[in-house]
Amino acid sequence: MKNAFKTTTALAFLAGAMASPAFAGMEEATQFLDTEIGDVSTLSREEQEAEMQWFVDAAAPMEGMEIKVVSETITTHEYESQVLAPAFTAITGIKVTHDLIGEGDVVEKLQTQMQSGQNIYDGYVNDSDLIGTHWRYQQVRNLTDWMAGEGKDVTSPTLDLEDFIGLKFVTGPDDKLYQLPDQQFANLYWFRYDWFNDEKTKADFQEKYGYELGVPVNWSAYEDIAEFFTGRDMSYIEGEPSSGVYGNMDYGKKDPSLGWRYTDAWMSMAGMGDKGEPNGLPVDEWGIRVNENSQPVGSCTARGGATNSPAAVYAVNKAVEWLQQYSPPSAAGMTFSEAGPIPAQGNIAQQMFWYTAFTADMVGDGAAAVLNEDGTPKWRMAPSPHGAYWQDGMKVGYQDAGSWTLMESTPVDRAKAAWLYAQFVTSKTVDLKKSMVGLTFIRESTIQSEQFTERAPKLGGLVEFYRSPDRVRWSPTGTNVPDYPKLAQLWWQNIGDAMSGAKSAQEALDSLCEQQERVLERLERAGVQGDLGPKMNEAKDPSEWLSQDGAPKAKLENEDPEPQTIAYDDLIQRWSSDQSATTMEAEGDKPMDDASMKDDAAMEKDGESQPAQ
Repeated sequence: MKNAFKTTTALAFLAGAMASPAFAGMEEATQFLDTEIGDVSTLSREEQEAEMQWFVDAAAPMEGMEIKVVSETITTHEYESQVLAPAFTAITGIKVTHDLIGEGDVVEKLQTQMQSGQNIYDGYVNDSDLIGTHWRYQQVRNLTDWMAGEGKDVTSPTLDLEDFIGLKFVTGPDDKLYQLPDQQFANLYWFRYDWFNDEKTKADFQEKYGYELGVPVNWSAYEDIAEFFTGRDMSYIEGEPSSGVYGNMDYGKKDPSLGWRYTDAWMSMAGMGDKGEPNGLPVDEWGIRVNENSQPVGSCTARGGATNSPAAVYAVNKAVEWLQQYSPPSAAGMTFSEAGPIPAQGNIAQQMFWYTAFTADMVGDGAAAVLNEDGTPKWRMAPSPHGAYWQDGMKVGYQDAGSWTLMESTPVDRAKAAWLYAQFVTSKTVDLKKSMVGLTFIRESTIQSEQFTERAPKLGGLVEFYRSPDRVRWSPTGTNVPDYPKLAQLWWQNIGDAMSGAKSAQEALDSLCEQQERVLERLERAGVQGDLGPKMNEAKDPSEWLSQDGAPKAKLENEDPEPQTIAYDDLIQRWSSDQSATTMEAEGDKPMDDASMKDDAAMEKDGESQPAQ
């Protein structure tokens, strides 16, 4: 009812604002609503038309302007570039070119604009991983002040910020909003539900390991499951492979995508950092420590950081071990984009680090090997298991939040036009349709829509996850990272040495933390971030830090605790009851229910949860 009230209020505002019957562009808007949106919207047709009328009127002073915006190339942004950008141009008269380039190239263009002051793009869809960078450098427009000041006349009355689920990811320590979420996706645990639910498979696993096969709660169980399935003949299940089965999927090529494989929360999943949400404090998942003023003070254990701590070494060693022993031989030479489609081929039993951005591919053409005849998936997604150093209250996984970012170096009129486009592609009129295409949710109203209730059984747990309270426990890089572009490039180069065997995990992480500290020291000397920049600790014997509570943590005597699993159906029940599924203990290692896939899908549909509070 709260959202309905806001919509009614907004309509009243719009009616009052239309002092003159200006309908320039409404013919095009009507055509767009008829042909592209229809009833695939959380707004009524009347509300859609009112929202479109506001865009027409707000854009009128800028009619004829040409702007350029940029984003990475994923399905959601392809839809924006190919469908929504032309529609916006037709409706508003502002010609927008929406370029699609690699994620690394987006960061490079943004960094060049920051350094040169030249306006390369009028708007960027930039990962909120850069929130610490933007907050410290103050080179992006603070949207809180923008919407109340220069951008007030082009800020939609139906924007409804409270409907966005990821605002905490784009908010600085000063409580100002620096970006507007455009798409979000998490990395979760992916597994073959049909294999895990097969009676012979369960019996064989029970006999070998002494506990029930299920969703692994910790890394010990994940490792057992990886070992169990690797090389297993699955042909006793009709249509499944007799050879070439693997218990893990990953990638290891020395490439920029290898860096975010680790900065995207792998270390926090292992338990490297401190407790805290959305990110660990004072030590985050990059191993960077900050003081009480949010100033970075170190990355190596000698300065209180954790990048080269025992927990970090454990995290990298496990990834290397699983890549070598339980993954396809070709995986070590793959990048992120090359490895992503592999599970859809039908030979992978589980993957701990799987981005939900691949959901659309996993239920589309080419995924027949992992789909039932009725289109329901043979697979499911669940919370990723955690490592030996992890404790309740710590970050449990990563969530990408590609977000609209307006640079201070962009002229005001062009920034206004870009802001209109950003609001158009995230508006309630179009968001449900965009989400149906890309499956990268940003709005509560979309997640709770009837359309996604109906579609949920075919999405393998995606809707249930985003309707659960757990969704906020998966988060992007936080504000401890003072210069994402400079620091991120260090990760893939050093981790690559560990993956290839050129260095041990300890050697690679020692090098990484030292290089990170050199960047922090340069930032401190230059003073470019003022009072928000690094203020390095004096180095001391690492044992002094390791003996204290919190991160960095001393090496555990036992890095292989008792394995724990949980039945997938129990996870869904927890989510449907608005409970977290990430802090549970395996209750007697209960086996999965013996219900058929069809019954499971019906249960998921009937047991929908209420909005997270």
